[in-house]
Amino acid sequence: MPAAPALIALDWGTTSLRAYLLGAGGAMLANAEHPLGILKVANGDFADAFRRAVEPWRKADPALPALAAGMIGSRQGWREAPYVECPAGLDAAARGLATVAEANLSIVPGVSVIDADGVPDVMRGEETQIFGAFADARSGIAVLPGTHSKWASVENGRIRRFATFMTGEAFAALADHTILGRLFDGRGSDPAGFARGVAHAALEQKGRGGLLRRLFSARTLGLFDKVPAKALRSYLSGLLIGGEIEEAAQWLGAKPGQVTVIGGAALTAAYGAALKQRGIAAELAPADASAGGLWRIARAAGMV
Repeated sequence: MPAAPALIALDWGTTSLRAYLLGAGGAMLANAEHPLGILKVANGDFADAFRRAVEPWRKADPALPALAAGMIGSRQGWREAPYVECPAGLDAAARGLATVAEANLSIVPGVSVIDADGVPDVMRGEETQIFGAFADARSGIAVLPGTHSKWASVENGRIRRFATFMTGEAFAALADHTILGRLFDGRGSDPAGFARGVAHAALEQKGRGGLLRRLFSARTLGLFDKVPAKALRSYLSGLLIGGEIEEAAQWLGAKPGQVTVIGGAALTAAYGAALKQRGIAAELAPADASAGGLWRIARAAGMV
């Protein structure tokens, strides 16, 4: 007999909506991806987007509970779910759920932290992936690559603190909208160019300068034929990701021995290669970490 559905879980971000139908224990029964990120929903009609995404599952069971995480809970989303403060675990996420009563939908809050200089930082959606990746309530360091890459220190399954690095957005801007990209030939991946960028980022700053000093090398190494044009894009990627790893180690206070990498296949592969090059073991989180985190939050909230 097929397992009975217990929860509709939604990873609802800026550009896409991933929907999961989960059964007992969080078992994956079905999943689908829709181009219905919050910036792509016409006229902000989230109710219609939700209905279209879950209609087959709700038709079979109209009372089936639903839980969403991500930018759908932001100020630009359907219903704002205010941030909970670090240290944050499943209990805080469950207490902070926002409700869209007419849709029988709950929305996971984001997480905030104030750093040592009194500057706030936020995440929304990544906390759910962390809860899924650290399902055994273990401790460790997590990195979630992306437009705004997140590094988090996790203790007993709780997010103790985290930091954001604008690596992905900086790469897109520099590669496509500055003179650095003028010599780039194609958008393919070049492992040697990437590794050279990671290595250059790892050099001691004293006497050399930091990332702003080194960025121009993505042009000059091409001008002087030190790096082939087809490898320059990968070189810049390695330089930025390598720089992120060095800054994250400074933020942590020491270079970590192991990092759990949470995200899509292409980025986790790139970060895994960069971490390995820097002598840091990379453990890849399950691809469905978000679904696992949503299940655990729903269980903590008594929804399942």
